[in-house]
Formats: sequence, structure tokens, C-alpha cells
Amino acid sequence: MNNELHTGPLGEASQYAEGYSPERLFAMPRVEGRHAVGLMALPEWHGQDIWTGFEFSWLNEKGKPKVAVLRLTVPARSSHIVESKSMKLYLNGFAQTRFDSVSAVSERLTKDLGSAFGGEVGVELLALADSSLDVGELQGECLDELDVAITDYQRNPDLLALTASVGSDDVSVTQELTTHLFRSLCPVTAQPDWASVLVSYTGAPIDRVGLLRYLVSYRQHQAFHETTIERIYADIWERCQPEKLSVSGRFLRRGGLDINPTRSSEFEPADMLRLSRQ
Repeated sequence: MNNELHTGPLGEASQYAEGYSPERLFAMPRVEGRHAVGLMALPEWHGQDIWTGFEFSWLNEKGKPKVAVLRLTVPARSSHIVESKSMKLYLNGFAQTRFDSVSAVSERLTKDLGSAFGGEVGVELLALADSSLDVGELQGECLDELDVAITDYQRNPDLLALTASVGSDDVSVTQELTTHLFRSLCPVTAQPDWASVLVSYTGAPIDRVGLLRYLVSYRQHQAFHETTIERIYADIWERCQPEKLSVSGRFLRRGGLDINPTRSSEFEPADMLRLSRQ
């Protein structure tokens, strides 16, 4: 575990002090984790982290509370991640702070979060009935009903395999494989992080049983959401050598926030799909 986490708010008792304070944001460089998972050695990749905040409020110029759903689109090429508890503390500071317009709130968020993440962050303040908040389900083949024996609960990339050897004459396939059984652990508090995971690829067929066993092997693995998805992406790319690959994690919310990282070999627009379990 990175020693700098000991200086942050995660795992420490915190008072939810009222009042706007961007100093509460605790940013951590992405580069160390990316070197650790092997992402920096892979061919060009793209992605984004979509944050959704369901407990966001501020006061208008008359002191009347206003509420909205906050959606942040953070480019994967930004230099830092922001620790989620510090984000909650920062956002809570808006609750008793007056702004004269919605645009003023959006501008403040854009400035603060762009600085913290080290990249241009998309900020949307959505009405509670906004149609883009409608829920859906992941497309593709769900692996969860496979009748498999599982014994690995710490990340084991050796479980990944192809159903046909690389370089054979088999025609490559394009598939979307999903699971709702995914769980990993917070690297500081060891609290569980639940998610649905989507793996989309073109290439030699990936063994479904091995892929499910591999994804379940994260059950006692400790890492942040973003690093976890990057490690899955790197492992599948190295072990299965697909022509194209995308990995997306739809993590369940904690403290009113959910984080949805996607990493892909293709440049793709941000996917705003929310699942019913989220």
C-alpha cells in the first residue's frame, strides 16, 4: 500500500465540516499504479472514469437548498485520481454554501476538480428526473450461471486462457462477456467494493470458465476501482493477446458516489449506462 495514503482521509475519523473547501480533495498520481499493473508497457489505450454523485446539494442566493445528481467524466489520461472519501468531504462542503446560479456551481466544480485530477473534467448537474439517469443492463453473455469450482480468491492471471492457441487458423470472434459476481477490497480499509464487469474483445476466443475464475479471484484483492480495472485490462491483453479489448467496471455506490472506470484499446465515447443494482 502506498505510504502516502496514511496522510489522506481514508481510514481516518472525519468530521463532515460545513463550508466549501477544495483543500479537502486528496489527489494521488496514477503513474505508480500503472507501472505496477503493466499498463504503461501496453500499446495505445483510452478510457474514462465516470463518477455519479447522488447526494449533492447547495444553497441558492436566498439560502434555499438545491439538489442535483452530479456526473463527472474524468479522462483516463489525467495525471491523478482523487480518493473517494476526500471527494465526499469536498462535495459535502457545498451543502451550506451559497451560489447565485447553477452555472456558478458548475464552474467551481470544473475548476477544482480539473486541478485535482490533473486534466479536463466534464461536469454535469442533472435534474433528478433526467432521462440519462434511467437504468439499463449490460449487453452480452453473462458468465454467472457457469457451473465451476473456484478456489482462488487472490488475483491469479494464470487462470486466463484461450480456447484455441494464438496463431491458429481459427477465425477471431467478437464477444461481450459479463459478470455480476465481482468483488474486490479497498486497499486501506479492506471494505468490499462490489461491481458488475463487462469484457468486450475481438480476437481468439477466451475460455469463459477461466475468465470467470480470474474475475472472481479478485475477491480478496485490495486496490482502488481505477487500478483494478486497469490491472484486469493489462492481464487480459498480455495473456490473451486480443486484437481489440475493452474492460468496464460498474461499481456500486458508497456514500452516495459510484465510480465506473473503462479502459479500451479503441477510442470510445463515455458510456453513461447505469445498472439497476447501482
